[in-house]
Amino acid sequence: MPIDFKHSLPLRARNTSLVSGGRPALAPEQAGPNSLDRLEALESVSPKTSTQAGRFLNIAKRGLPRMHTGGTFGHTLRAVKTTSDWTERLEGDSLRYTAIAALGLSYIDRAAQQQILGGDTAFDLAHVCAVRATTSADMGAIALAAWAAAEAGRFHSAPLFRQLVQILASDAPVATVDCAWALSAGLAARQFGDTGEVVSLATNRLMSGLSSSGLFPHMLPASASGRFRAHIGCFADQVYPIQALSRLHAAQPNAEALSAAEACAERICALQGPAGQWWWHYDTRNGGVVEGYPVYSVHQHAMAPMALLDLREAGGSDHSPAIIKGMRWLDEHPEVSTPLVASEKGVIWRKVGRREPRKMVRVLSAVTTALRPGLHIPGLDTLFPPGRIDYECRPYELGWLLYAWLSGGVVARLAAAPAGDMPATLKEM
Repeated sequence: MPIDFKHSLPLRARNTSLVSGGRPALAPEQAGPNSLDRLEALESVSPKTSTQAGRFLNIAKRGLPRMHTGGTFGHTLRAVKTTSDWTERLEGDSLRYTAIAALGLSYIDRAAQQQILGGDTAFDLAHVCAVRATTSADMGAIALAAWAAAEAGRFHSAPLFRQLVQILASDAPVATVDCAWALSAGLAARQFGDTGEVVSLATNRLMSGLSSSGLFPHMLPASASGRFRAHIGCFADQVYPIQALSRLHAAQPNAEALSAAEACAERICALQGPAGQWWWHYDTRNGGVVEGYPVYSVHQHAMAPMALLDLREAGGSDHSPAIIKGMRWLDEHPEVSTPLVASEKGVIWRKVGRREPRKMVRVLSAVTTALRPGLHIPGLDTLFPPGRIDYECRPYELGWLLYAWLSGGVVARLAAAPAGDMPATLKEM
C-alpha cells in the first residue's frame, strides 16, 4: 500500500501544557528568574514521554564521551563489523557538531561537563570553537560557534560576527539553515555586544524565503538550488527558522516573525506522519510532502521539540501533541522491528530509510514534483519500502537532545537581556 504523506491535524489550542512552569533544571550559570523546566512541564501532560525524554538524556550523557577526542568532537560514531563482532568507530572531526555539543552541554551540571570533556567545561569548549571558526569558510560553523560563544561561553566574538555580516551583506546565496543559525547567534550575543547588523540582515534574508504555504526553501534565494530542487525545503530548513524567528519575537517583539514561525510550525505538524514521523522533503509551493524518508531520530527527539517548545515559549501555539507523537516513534516505529535506541552503547541510531539505490526515490520525486506539484511515480513505495536502519550516531544529535529538553527559559531570557557590551578583554575573542 502506498505511504500517505498527507496527514492533517487540528489546530493546536493556545495553552500552557508544555511550558506551565516548574523548578529550574539548568546548570547554575544558565538558570534565571524565567527558567522553565521542560521535563517537569512534560510530566504533567505525558508522564510516559517525560520518562522517555529522561532516558534519552541519560543516553546523551553516556554517548557524548565516546564521541569526544582531542578537545573536539568527531563527525560520526559508526557501527562497523569486526572479524568476530560489531563495534563502533569514531570518524572525522566537525566544528559544527562541536559547537552544538557545547550548547547542549552548557545546560548540564559542571561535574558532568568535565566528565564528558575530560576536565574541561562547555565554557572552555565554546571558546575553542570561536577560535577555530575564525579560520573557517563554513558559514554554518561560524554561526554556530558565535552562538555557542555567547550562550555557553558568555562572550561576543567580534571576528565571527564580522564574518557573518560580510556573508549576509553579499549577493551570494546562503543556506536557509545557516541564515537561521546566524539570527539565533545574533540574538544570543546581543547582551554582550552589538549584533544588530547580523540580526537585521539575517532576518531580512530569512523572511524573503517564506513561501505562501508557510514553508522555507533549502537556499536563499530558492533558485540557487537549481531547477529541480528550487521548490524543496527539508525538515531542517523548517525547524531552524521556526526557532530563530520565535526568538526574534521574544527578544524584540515582531509580529511578522512570530506569524511566520507559527505558519511553518502549523504546516509541518499538519503533515506529520501517522506514527509521528517528521518527514524529510517538502514542497514549498503547495505545502505538501515531496519525499518522507529517511526519518531521522534527531528530528524526533530533539529538533522538532526544540523548535516547537521555543515557539511556545515565545508566546506561540502549543504543539505538545505533535511533540509527544514524534517522540513515540522512536520506540514504536512501524517501518522496522529492530530497536533504534541502544542505551547500553549511548546512542540512538541515526535514521530509517528506504531500501533503495542511493537517494533514488528522493531524486525521482524531486524531478516529478518539479514538473508538477504532487506528481509521484506509482509503485515507488512498493519497490523501495522503508526498512533500512543507518547504524551511526553523530554528536550534534545528542547535543541538540540535551539542549531541547534542558534549555527551558532561554527564549524568555532574551526579552530580559538588553543589548549591551562585554568586558574589553573579551571584545576580540
